Amino acid sequence: MHEYSVPSTFTVPAADSLAAVVFSHAEHFATSVMFKRRLDGVWRDVTAAEFAVQVAAVAKGLMASGVAQGDRVALLSSTRYEWTLIDYAIWTAGGVTVPVYETSSADQVEWILSDSGAVGIVYEHTAHGDTIASVAERCPELKHTWQIDDPADGGAGAVDALTAAGAEISDEDLHARRRTVVADDMATLIYTSGTTGRPKGCILTHRNLMSESQSASANFAKLMYSGRSTLLFLPLAHVFARVISVASFDQRVIVGHTNDVKNLVADLGVFKPNFVLSVPRVFEKIYNTARQKAHTEGKSKIFELADSTAVAWSEAQSSGGAGLVLKAKHALFDKLVYSKLKAALGGHCDAAVLGGAPLGARLGHFFSGIGVPVYEGYGLTETTAAVTANGPGAQKMGTVGRPISGCAVRIAEDGEVLITGDVVFRGYWHNDKATAEAFTDGWFHSGDLGSLDSEGFLSITGRKKEIIITAGGKNVAPAVLEDHLRAYPLISQCMVVGDQKPFIGALITIDPEVFPSWLSEHGKPADSDLAAMIEDPDLRAEIDKSVTEANKAVSKAEAIKKFRILPVDFTEISGELTPTLKLKRNVVVKTFAEDIENIYAK
Repeated sequence: MHEYSVPSTFTVPAADSLAAVVFSHAEHFATSVMFKRRLDGVWRDVTAAEFAVQVAAVAKGLMASGVAQGDRVALLSSTRYEWTLIDYAIWTAGGVTVPVYETSSADQVEWILSDSGAVGIVYEHTAHGDTIASVAERCPELKHTWQIDDPADGGAGAVDALTAAGAEISDEDLHARRRTVVADDMATLIYTSGTTGRPKGCILTHRNLMSESQSASANFAKLMYSGRSTLLFLPLAHVFARVISVASFDQRVIVGHTNDVKNLVADLGVFKPNFVLSVPRVFEKIYNTARQKAHTEGKSKIFELADSTAVAWSEAQSSGGAGLVLKAKHALFDKLVYSKLKAALGGHCDAAVLGGAPLGARLGHFFSGIGVPVYEGYGLTETTAAVTANGPGAQKMGTVGRPISGCAVRIAEDGEVLITGDVVFRGYWHNDKATAEAFTDGWFHSGDLGSLDSEGFLSITGRKKEIIITAGGKNVAPAVLEDHLRAYPLISQCMVVGDQKPFIGALITIDPEVFPSWLSEHGKPADSDLAAMIEDPDLRAEIDKSVTEANKAVSKAEAIKKFRILPVDFTEISGELTPTLKLKRNVVVKTFAEDIENIYAK
């Protein structure tokens, strides 16, 4: 059993809470810009003093509406300024925020509202309101609904309505309520994304979030400090984006929000963040799109040379630095290739923090080599996001870093990653059985498999429950093959199969954005339908080449023997992916059962 721990470098006062910093910043840094808020297409500054006034006004409205200390208030919205404003207002009023993904189905909304016992919900737009109305009668605790966007009938939006409702609440009463909240009180109830079964509510306290904020801020001290900026585009309903939002506010990093992912490059170009947080798929897409474009334009040799140079440059930094020849090549490709890739991130971005899934060592070296080091971390909702993280000065490509301050990681005899520390959650809401099963002697069972090296860097090798056992008894972790395959431009998603089967197979989907250029390159009609092309010899040869390369990462017994190209992609809307782009394997197995069987048909 291997273990690595890092002592805590800070203390969270017992009487502290997340809301306190709002008013501390307003007092000590009143004119500091905390947010840039997009109004009518223009990014406008919000100072610490202005934010505190808005938070207090909305919090008073919640109190006037009957929200009591400890009451749960749901928040159903895409990533936007009001999300953060209302989150802090709920905390200031002594409430508990219950995030709901804005893409949630009616069944999911009903489950979260009813299970949490939410007394109110703030939602974004009319379509959300219709969903809530359809389930409200089955949510007996729900008494209040507020719409962020101005209702169609001309009524006030949530912020204005709550501000008006709380006009008679005094500052003294507001801050008296705020000060009754202490570090070990529940701050948020986050429901797991539900890759299997019903989502479980994770109880995270103010201490959990403040500990995570301080640890993350220390780990990324060279990225997160006053005057720097970041543009949030991941869902704030997910703990990863939420924690970076809290840590950025604590460190007075200027935060912008966007929910327009289709126009993300344009938004990054205007906002020009100093760092971003993302999931690996976004960076895989940036790389694959650039590579595919180079091939389409007949510049494949230049791109491949630039690619290998970036990787070599990054690798050289840990062994004395680059030589003169490599420096010259790197400078050339910086002008020809790297500058264009960095421009896609706004031109001022000098780092990225990634979570959710492994990026892979090679792509990590590539982005580091072009001047945008990618720092991967690891954690779960139950651990308030990161437990381990790479960072400036302490990075090992292909790993998810070392434990952050105040955390310890242990590898159990069966390879499972066990965790302890102040970031570990209190337990599952109304589910004592699941809570008891999640802990052994104070150590949380992550459900992930991994290994620790001698320096404490953690590598994740798969999910314990996702291990495939072939008919021949071979244990196979699908993540290794899936991560390799998703790195190829033409492949969007894949799922390795083979449990109790004679060999390993894979379901593979085609990236709809890359497919048209592939058709052009191979002389196929531009209007070719993917569903009619899945048996096309050229397409299968292209995928077969990718599978052959991916198989080099595993043993012969673990290699993919047969694959099936699907006529559609896995998406969140169709139900195969969670909002953070994790595979819902049980859904894929059910939906594509016939395709899986065809892999093994004689």
